[in-house]
Amino acid sequence: MMKTQLGDTNLLVSRIGLGTVKLGRNQGVKYPQPFELPSDNEVLNLLACAQDLGINLLDTAPAYGTSEERLGVLLQGQRHEWILATKAGEEFVNGESFYDFSKKNIQHSVERSLQRLKTDYLDIVLIHSNGDDKKIIEQDEALITLASLKKAGLIRAFGMSGKTIEGGILALDHSDLVMVTYNPIETTELPVITYAQQKNKGVFIKKAFASGHLNKFAADHKDPVKTAMQFIFQQPGVTSVILGTLSEDHLRHNVNAFQKRTDKETL
Repeated sequence: MMKTQLGDTNLLVSRIGLGTVKLGRNQGVKYPQPFELPSDNEVLNLLACAQDLGINLLDTAPAYGTSEERLGVLLQGQRHEWILATKAGEEFVNGESFYDFSKKNIQHSVERSLQRLKTDYLDIVLIHSNGDDKKIIEQDEALITLASLKKAGLIRAFGMSGKTIEGGILALDHSDLVMVTYNPIETTELPVITYAQQKNKGVFIKKAFASGHLNKFAADHKDPVKTAMQFIFQQPGVTSVILGTLSEDHLRHNVNAFQKRTDKETL
């Protein structure tokens, strides 16, 4: 899998990224089936499979339970082989999420992620929005905080995983990238993707498979994964799709669907 430039940064990322919420959290998630957290060997095999497929982008967050800590241990000696993207602003404690976008908390979160991931820099940090995107940017000044941490050399790129069109566009005026929901049945944030392309900023796609609810896609399609890949990557401006799975077979199938999509994009 060839890499692509993340907006106007110097980061080269794979078109498919591996989401890691399932490595550290199985409470309060919206997947259709319950699951057990994987063993260390299972995670190592999954990461090796991802590398074999050409994936270099890993997406994690403090709100993903023990995901950051586990990656920090299991990726020792491999740091420079991966682009690590984490988040700040959301915490998940005792089965519930809470949010704090203050300068003090964002700085603390980034410093803690550095410790957990056992690294002296983070490639990407995204604000983990609660949906009040405009307030987070304009009043809490969360992106200004991340900009200062980038200037200090702790992070290489930053942006927002938002939930609104207004917030996404505003974030793109003040950061390097956004993460948006986009799939065949959820296209609300398409204007954000279009604006990002115009501004030469990065776009990560979350919930590409509707959090595993592929049955929501049109029933006449034999392969809903391929349908989603074709739909998403035919849209100019998309940098990478973040996919969460614990199955090596599913990961291979997802990458194969990406490789075989029928649009005319030149990689």
